Amino acid sequence: MLHELLMALLGYTGDLIVDRREENHLLSDQTPISDECTFTLAPDISFIDPSDRQLIEKIIALGFYYRELDRFTCKSRNLSWIRSSTAYSNAKPLGNVSDVSKVEKPSVYRRALANGIVEVLSIYRSAVLHIEQLLLSETKPILATVTQGLNKFFTILPPLYELILKIERDDIRGGQLLNLLYKRCHCGVPELQTCMQRLLWHAHQVMYNQLASWMVYGILQDQHGEFFIRRQEDREVENSSSNSDISDKLARMSTNDASLSDWHLGFHPYWDMLPEYIPMHVAESILFAGKAVRVLRNPSPSFQSGDTVNPQIPKSFQKIHGLAGRFHFQREPLINSGMGEDLLPQNESDKIEAMLLDLKESSEFHKRSFECAVDSIQAIAASRLWQLVVVRADLNGHLKALKDYFLLAKGDFFQCFLEESRQLMRLPPRQSTAEADLMVPFQLAALKTIGEEDKYFSKVSLRMPSYGITVRPSPLDVSRANTSADGSSGASSEMSLDGWDGLALEYSVDWPLHLFFTQEVLSKYLRVFQYLLRLKRTQMELEKLWASVMHQYHRDFAKRKKDRSKSPTAQQKSQRSRPMWRVREHMAFLIRNLQFYIQVDVIESQWNILQTHIQDSHDFTELVGFHQEYLLALISQTFLDIGSVSRILDSIMKLCLQFCWNLENQDHCSNTVELEHIAEEFNKKSNSLYTILRSSRLAGSQRAPFLRRFLLRLNLNSFFEATARGVLNVVRPRPSLPVLNQQ
Repeated sequence: MLHELLMALLGYTGDLIVDRREENHLLSDQTPISDECTFTLAPDISFIDPSDRQLIEKIIALGFYYRELDRFTCKSRNLSWIRSSTAYSNAKPLGNVSDVSKVEKPSVYRRALANGIVEVLSIYRSAVLHIEQLLLSETKPILATVTQGLNKFFTILPPLYELILKIERDDIRGGQLLNLLYKRCHCGVPELQTCMQRLLWHAHQVMYNQLASWMVYGILQDQHGEFFIRRQEDREVENSSSNSDISDKLARMSTNDASLSDWHLGFHPYWDMLPEYIPMHVAESILFAGKAVRVLRNPSPSFQSGDTVNPQIPKSFQKIHGLAGRFHFQREPLINSGMGEDLLPQNESDKIEAMLLDLKESSEFHKRSFECAVDSIQAIAASRLWQLVVVRADLNGHLKALKDYFLLAKGDFFQCFLEESRQLMRLPPRQSTAEADLMVPFQLAALKTIGEEDKYFSKVSLRMPSYGITVRPSPLDVSRANTSADGSSGASSEMSLDGWDGLALEYSVDWPLHLFFTQEVLSKYLRVFQYLLRLKRTQMELEKLWASVMHQYHRDFAKRKKDRSKSPTAQQKSQRSRPMWRVREHMAFLIRNLQFYIQVDVIESQWNILQTHIQDSHDFTELVGFHQEYLLALISQTFLDIGSVSRILDSIMKLCLQFCWNLENQDHCSNTVELEHIAEEFNKKSNSLYTILRSSRLAGSQRAPFLRRFLLRLNLNSFFEATARGVLNVVRPRPSLPVLNQQ
């Protein structure tokens, strides 16, 4: 009976102690874990007292727990899954569903847990062996001795059995398994707590190995999808239209640089496998550190050879005769002679590995120590990435180029471009040739204003969308369509002059600046550029209108002086023009002040703040945050994120352009009613703009710190304040231009 009991404690039943599943032939290697104890005394045993029978039933339950735990460990530690995974890959193309279903998904975390359970079971077997030796050497009560020797296992094995039962039933693996073990560590039984902490330590060894592979070498070791960082699946990219667009863009810009697509789309946090005791921001820091290491360990060949600063001039830029002889863009090396050194020095890698090794060797998991180590590793990766992007890739030079061309800091270039393209932009854009039509004035403006030392201009290209720009025809288009002899302009009149508002710039970004200048960032630059270009074009049209009128006035004055005659018709014409010139001056006053506010108060001040941050910061993530704040400040302080204000500003610019076009063609098609309507609408819109901007919601907030200066310039003589009272609720009378009808 003694050896029957001891063998049952090690999971082997016999005649005295039986297993109900063995009797029913239900036990095999693939049999799932039973949810109840199946070890029991044989029913035909009658010589055991009921009290002893109850105690024996309690003792042999340990044998049942031992056998189920042993079966779990053998199953989890079985390396036949390597052969099974090969069979799975071979069976999948053939469509052999029955073979594939037999292959069980392996788990390295379960294997690590099984290693910890094996340690516990070995201690248990040693305790059973010690009991056997003790009972054979001395005459002692069997049941009392067994109960005393295995007392601590009554508190350890049942929770372990419940643990593996839950793991098998819910198919728990990876980070979810870590989370389950971490929760089980918080208990009031010291022996059980120590046991669970040891099991968690074993499972953490796998996680630390994965972290070391990811954060030291940039390699994701996760064959079974158990890590909380995952590679983006191809089907997930295809299902997302935005990701697909970005992926196509990256493929066009740098087909050979896989690290760029890895940075933007290659990896993402898998929150289902993130343990609850690891905060989300820590997981994001781990993701960033690994992606940064991948970039640093896999530099672009073109970057190593120094060919990314000044690429060849585009062929479209050489169409004008003599351009190639004027510009001598040479490929200057982007980086210094120290490029031969690794972007991630070995001592930095050793430091990261040492921090992870300290965490790995610790017997207990300390959340604070883990987070501090991750923050330190993230700081190292961010610092090295900052060195790569800011110093070696000349980030500040590219930021200056974006400011010059997207924020119109090179005012002479865009002034020349708008003057060269002025006549072209008076016609509606042709969808098929609009971009090519603009290339000539664009290149002429470059010849006149861009110096040879500007090595970034070759990265700027002009784009004109060729799709669906259909807006209300302008009066000038209508007049030209009506006066056309052959009627050919009737079709093009569907495209108004505002179709040129779709004009866009593209900036060619090389490795590794794609990490900084993402498509989202470039789209924000483009949004501000299109707004500023419309504003500058409006200002130029108002100035050109005044210049042409003054030129005509001086010619008429010289003619009258030569004829020595005082024509009453000339004086009447001058009197009729004065109300129109007052409206034009009001328009120019508003546009000039708005442009000054944006360029000086907003762009220059925010640029200086960004430059200060760049000089003081040595962390890539901080720099990205500062640049995002810079762009958000530009958009918010120029009111592009306020729909009501941006719509009013767009309406004002359109009214100004319509006013200029109507006034220039007044001699050919007198349209005084249209001019009166434009003047009335402009007064309403401008006063509405002033009323909204001076509200406490805007003028009293910190989103536009220089807005009060802009309002002070507008309302210097209290004109706007006097005319804007009640403009949102009261329809102002139409401004009288009585002299316009005296023709």
